Amino acid sequence: MKITFYGHASLGIEVAGKHILVDPYISANPKAAHIDINTLQADFILLTHAHGDHILDVEAIATRTNAVIISNAEITTYYAAKGFQSHPMNHGGSWNFDFGKLKYVNAIHSSSFPDGTYGGNPGGFVIESEHKNIYIAGDTALTMDMKLIPMRTKLDLAILPIGDNFTMDVEDAIIASDFVDCDKILGYHYDTFGYIEINHEDAIRKFFNKGKDLMLLEIGESIEL
Repeated sequence: MKITFYGHASLGIEVAGKHILVDPYISANPKAAHIDINTLQADFILLTHAHGDHILDVEAIATRTNAVIISNAEITTYYAAKGFQSHPMNHGGSWNFDFGKLKYVNAIHSSSFPDGTYGGNPGGFVIESEHKNIYIAGDTALTMDMKLIPMRTKLDLAILPIGDNFTMDVEDAIIASDFVDCDKILGYHYDTFGYIEINHEDAIRKFFNKGKDLMLLEIGESIEL
């Protein structure tokens, strides 16, 4: 499994010969100006919620790639009405896709489209592939529901927001990593705006002091599991 960070909360995941994009907000992010969305491959697009900083490039990418949009029922209905392929899910449900088993899990946040359309309840995703399992938290506060995840899935990586203000901060993300029983963390949803700027060295040190590995990737950088 190869995971690429495209800035903010945008990710690319290559697994089982499939390309997955998560929350594509790239073209309006000055920090990701070197990423050309017209070159990104996508068989599937996962959306955690409907805020503009998570869905900005969905339509452009899905039009070009014919990707299947996967999210909650309200978000997928919104895109299906525009003619896009979609697969609706809801909290606690799972489905076996070509890339592995996907489960839609709880998140505590808000969700509405930039045009004011209701975006359903926000969520996160657990991906169980043939060899590696990951948790994508989405935008969320720390929640006890995270403790349910390792009861079903042994994680190899947890992708957690760490920017504070709109989501968990670093300290809460450390607790979240305990809740999901995973000490290998990829941080995201930080630095894009002034509200969520963080001290990288301080964040990495705080995780290290708890025996955990926090990775903060450069935009366009990848890791392999």
